[in-house]
Amino acid sequence: MLGIAVAVAAWQLAVAASPRTLVPTPWQTLRAIGELAEKGLLVRYVVASLFRVTWGYLAAVAVAVPAGVTLGLSRRGDSAVNPILQILRPISPLAWIPIGILWFGVGDAAAIFLIFLASVLPLTTATVEAVHNLEGVHLAAGRNFGLSHAELVRSVVVPGILPQLIVAMRITLGIAWLVVVAAEMIAVNSGLGFLIVDARNAGNRYDLVVAGMVLIGLIGIGLDLLMRRLERLPSVRWGYAAE
Repeated sequence: MLGIAVAVAAWQLAVAASPRTLVPTPWQTLRAIGELAEKGLLVRYVVASLFRVTWGYLAAVAVAVPAGVTLGLSRRGDSAVNPILQILRPISPLAWIPIGILWFGVGDAAAIFLIFLASVLPLTTATVEAVHNLEGVHLAAGRNFGLSHAELVRSVVVPGILPQLIVAMRITLGIAWLVVVAAEMIAVNSGLGFLIVDARNAGNRYDLVVAGMVLIGLIGIGLDLLMRRLERLPSVRWGYAAE
């Protein structure tokens, strides 16, 4: 709290030292957030952004984790698919915006597609690496006990990779939140990203622009805290202890 107070004070002093600046003060930004709440736009925009992130991110987790485990356990599969992942992974998700609009039109589907694409590639790669980092003796012991492939994955692989997987999911969620804001600046007409662009175009309302930036940061902190709580679950702690 002291760090936040110092940052806000520095913000206020910087604006006061430059009276002609268009940057609003903290109080003006707070009033802009209150204005959004009075108009009913605050909840609407926040919910719209969270809706897109939730569906895009969960779809990425549902695809990336099984695919990563499968590739991690299959040398041939990893050798065949890994070059494709490494080619696609460095491409910025924003470069896919024209294709997303072409395929899905302007709306939620295009934004969800961009979030999915931005999340699925790094999460798949991280899952593959987590499987590769498993101790071979653990896999061999599971096979010696006669575990089937499905039982080996459920009883050995998933508990073993869970700590690394949670960290990768936490980082990927941050990427997803970054992408939804950028996607909303182009592909939709609601959400916090849209708020920033709309406020800039509608009479240079920079107090609303900064209000949108502050809301994005606060929600990002909240999402990160939720992922940190997952790291404290007993099953994840057991995975750390096992390592």
